[in-house]
Amino acid sequence: MSKSQALIDIGPNLAHDSFRDDLSAVLQRARAAGVVQMVVTGSDAPSARAASLLAQDYPGQLFATAGLHPHHASDFNAETLTLLRELADKPGVVALGEMGLDFLRDISPRKDQEHAFRQQLELAVELRRPVFLHQRDAHARFLPILKEYRHALPGAVAHCFTGSGEELADYLDLDMHIGITGWICDERRGQHLLDIVAQIPDNRLMIETDSPYLMPRTIRPRPKTRRNEPCNLPYVLATLAQARNQSESALAQATTATAREFFGLDQC
Repeated sequence: MSKSQALIDIGPNLAHDSFRDDLSAVLQRARAAGVVQMVVTGSDAPSARAASLLAQDYPGQLFATAGLHPHHASDFNAETLTLLRELADKPGVVALGEMGLDFLRDISPRKDQEHAFRQQLELAVELRRPVFLHQRDAHARFLPILKEYRHALPGAVAHCFTGSGEELADYLDLDMHIGITGWICDERRGQHLLDIVAQIPDNRLMIETDSPYLMPRTIRPRPKTRRNEPCNLPYVLATLAQARNQSESALAQATTATAREFFGLDQC
């Protein structure tokens, strides 16, 4: 893959236990597939610490976010806020999050989710950091909360966007970025995305695997493992390019440039 087609995965969960024993091989496969940089997601205290350490161990290749996913919102306390503040100053930590609301599963009570979300948004405003956002079945509460802070945030990306055309329009109206995953490759539940992703401007679109989750269902032959990896990002690119009537090369160049600008990544 040429440099113009170099890809950036903005959302692999490389701190996940499933990558503990073979991370070096995972990174080698990613590089071979053209995935030259990755922003590792921190979604609770242990994974945020681990993501930060990975960014330090692989400077220029791996970067990190630091946040508390809404599933863990009940764990949010003063110590959490102190940790996130400390991690935000670490080398390679380029955004706060994963943060937001998840009313699909309600693993943490909604009151706790909203409190943790607001606290993290306030920290991002204070530290002038972009935010990496999660929203599932909570748009009616997520949007007004985010609107309170959006004007003071340097950037906001809707991670793993799976929503409707109306939700997409709301996010674009807030000058947000959009992250697209292998959900778009799923013929069972991602078909609606094929009809709306062309509405996303090139300078607002980024791609991600959310590995080890969301294995693209367009991979042939079908993999025997259920663990997704950053090396599968080209399958997301291919489906997205077709839906947008763009060449894969042009889309790769655009999403990589957008990711580097949004997260402030140096070209490796």
